[in-house]
Amino acid sequence: MAQVLALHWWAWVLRGLVAVIFGLIAFFIPGATLFALTILFGAYALIDGIVSLAAAIRSARRGEHWWALLFEGIAGLCAAAATALWPLLTLIVLVYIVGAWAFITGIFEIVAAFRLRRFIRGEWLLALTGVFSIVFGILILAAPITGAIVLAWWIGAYVFIFGLMLIGLGFRLRRWRGTLSPQHA
Repeated sequence: MAQVLALHWWAWVLRGLVAVIFGLIAFFIPGATLFALTILFGAYALIDGIVSLAAAIRSARRGEHWWALLFEGIAGLCAAAATALWPLLTLIVLVYIVGAWAFITGIFEIVAAFRLRRFIRGEWLLALTGVFSIVFGILILAAPITGAIVLAWWIGAYVFIFGLMLIGLGFRLRRWRGTLSPQHA
């Protein structure tokens, strides 16, 4: 799994950039974009799920650990499907979808970080992202009646920080990729 992640470091940076852009939009234009926020969340979850599934497939082909990436991808695709099928209802229950998705994703990010620590320094970024995801999920689930604008701010701040951490991890993986032997590349 670590070699596949290093070879596709750019996917982590791309995930991070999409998250940072989504976070800024959600944070600075909350009132005008509540419905758009629902659609953007679905699109982000879809991209996140696809990238995670692609990494799982590549890891499985290499005989590496892949199940955490598979479940992270499935969680993202399920969140995206629910958003696409019921956008108006999703606007109402987005609190629960986002909270559960963040919590589940955080668990699998921590699992992936523990596996990655044998190969690179700085895996703590992924573990910290996982802890951050779990804490965010718990806070969202504990306060579901929060106003829609506050939810937009929480999501914006969470996704922005999450994105910065993924960008940092992507560039660390890029540096590590340079140390792989040609047979691993």
